[in-house]
Amino acid sequence: MSLSWKTIPGCCVHLARQLQKEVQSTNSSDFTEEQKKTLGRIATCLEMRSASLQCTQSKEEFKLEDLKKLETIIKNILTYNKEFPFDVQPVPLRKILAPGEEENLELEEEEDAAAGAGSTEAFPPRAPASQGTLLPRLPSEPGMTLLTIKIEKIGLKDAGQCIDPYMTISVKDLNGVDLNPVQDTPVATRKEDTYIHFSVDVEIQRHVEKLPKGAAIFFEFKHYKPKKRFTSTKCFAFMEMDEIKPGPIVIELYKKPTDFKRKKLQLLTKKPLYLHLHQTLHKDS
Repeated sequence: MSLSWKTIPGCCVHLARQLQKEVQSTNSSDFTEEQKKTLGRIATCLEMRSASLQCTQSKEEFKLEDLKKLETIIKNILTYNKEFPFDVQPVPLRKILAPGEEENLELEEEEDAAAGAGSTEAFPPRAPASQGTLLPRLPSEPGMTLLTIKIEKIGLKDAGQCIDPYMTISVKDLNGVDLNPVQDTPVATRKEDTYIHFSVDVEIQRHVEKLPKGAAIFFEFKHYKPKKRFTSTKCFAFMEMDEIKPGPIVIELYKKPTDFKRKKLQLLTKKPLYLHLHQTLHKDS
């Protein structure tokens, strides 16, 4: 195994997501439930390592020597029967779909609904809703600025029908490559008319001055589709670097699939429905 994933933040996150895909593949029955939990805990550790590498202070929350302990577990996952060496919870498992597959499944669902099929079907219990994967604010640096974005609410015409809604926040470069660890908010519990309220702070995991030209912060709105038993992206929004300024901001919603390269954007609706945010800048002088 290459050592690069131990030192590069993006590689840690990528490997964490690859582990999730492996567990959720069609051959996931190859793993016992305990092995799936172990893989989920490994994914959590990898994301913690990525977050530690984003920290500019010398003290790391998850050190390289800690990460090395995971290599043996990964290599021996089918026979590993010891207690996991770190007190962490598994990254919540989600159904991961290939580009375009989600849209096809939703089209089938709409056709089924129109035909009245399966309206009383009972579904097996699913995993508890994610409590989110939000990260703490980075340590301050002299002359550097940190950004906190409060996700206040999102306007949707069918807001009341969305099940277990949450937001995924990512920071991408012009090529759609992750610059920071991806974060999920906790599931929103308050719905009011055409709004879903989050009222949650997201700490951007890089100093503003260190974000490259052309970068953007993405907000993907996701919710659970019980008929197809997967979590779906309903729409997305994004902020570009020139929009980073203190105070409230309202940004437009776009149709899925999420276009991280911002090449073929289509507004979700002509109705005045937006994502409402509030920005706070922290600068250590």
